Amino acid sequence: MAAEIDQSVKRRRVFYIPGYDPIHPRRYRELYRKESGDQARISGYQIGLKPKPTKGNYGWVVDAEIDDAHVNTQVEVLVWSDIVRVSMHNSIFATYAQLIHTAWVYIGSGALWRLMKLRKGPVIAALYPVGMLLLQLVIAILIGVLAYAALTYFGGPFWVKGIAAALCVVLGGAVLNWFKKRDGRFYAYYLMHDFAYGAALRGANPPALEARMTQFGAVIAEALKSDVDEVLIVGHSSGAHLGVSILADLMRAGLVPDKGPELGFLTLGQVVPMVSFLRDAHRLRADLRYLSQRDELTWVDVTAPGDGCAFALCDPVAVSGVAPAGQKWPLVFSAAFTQSLSPARWKALRWRFFRLHFQYLCAFDAPKDYDYFQITAGPLTLAERYADRPASKSRLVKPVNKFTSTAP
Repeated sequence: MAAEIDQSVKRRRVFYIPGYDPIHPRRYRELYRKESGDQARISGYQIGLKPKPTKGNYGWVVDAEIDDAHVNTQVEVLVWSDIVRVSMHNSIFATYAQLIHTAWVYIGSGALWRLMKLRKGPVIAALYPVGMLLLQLVIAILIGVLAYAALTYFGGPFWVKGIAAALCVVLGGAVLNWFKKRDGRFYAYYLMHDFAYGAALRGANPPALEARMTQFGAVIAEALKSDVDEVLIVGHSSGAHLGVSILADLMRAGLVPDKGPELGFLTLGQVVPMVSFLRDAHRLRADLRYLSQRDELTWVDVTAPGDGCAFALCDPVAVSGVAPAGQKWPLVFSAAFTQSLSPARWKALRWRFFRLHFQYLCAFDAPKDYDYFQITAGPLTLAERYADRPASKSRLVKPVNKFTSTAP
């Protein structure tokens, strides 16, 4: 396809917005380095990374030779991992309090049942930390009860039983602490904090996050004044709905120049309904509706049914119940994991749900029309690459959201 048209991108700026992730952004650089090298070997092009020469956001520079065209891309990570880490610094007791509040927000409002009408996978992912944390609590209580029974088996005065009870409470707490320290294996606390973050204000953004999004918008606005050919925003997972609001703010403020670089917006593995279906997500719903009509950008949404953590093939605007009559975006299609990964690799990854949620950023054995590295480092704009790409016929567009207001 690229051989039939002139090269339109020689220089590009990419801004990557991560999901709810406490990890240092170097993780994304190393992922890009490794996976781009693998994809280049599979697909027959050349790609290399070098340090970003300017200060500011963490990033790197990509030099690529794709379809006999050289492209220079500067990738920057819009970091909010510090905000994530602060939100995760909760005690065990506070985490269980979050569990109760989050369950009430989703179940009490009926959002959970409506989300299940879309995709059961991400709802199961949301219920997993609840079940796992309750199981850990039951185990801790059971161990404490058994220890108390053993310590008081031969009876004794009241004060002895009191000391035994206190020791067993400490023992139960130690068991819970043991589970928390090993959450890298269980992901119960991590996922609980993730879902609780969106539910804390029933879909509204916390002030710290709103302030950071304003900073992100300012950086993107500056890039849109530069002499690059394309500015591409990539939002992964929770980063997708942050990108929606950031870009909507820029357009309302008139900060997207008419004769500036092409503006592309790529959302990957989005979980927009987890927030937009909540009562007070007025801002997000308004931004979804607004962005879906704009001519200033090209918005492509890529998911895959094989990703159990994403709302695969769900049009985030339509299912949220805010699609306008003139909806233009997003273009929704599948990365088709089962077809673009080899049978052996699919078998190896099929039950690694967290890893599959990041597959959009990785190499494919037999890529179809989705190649993350050609999108971010290739000679075509996002608009040109998918100009003739139809939306997936199996996408979900039926509105099932109860809360559709776009203003408080």
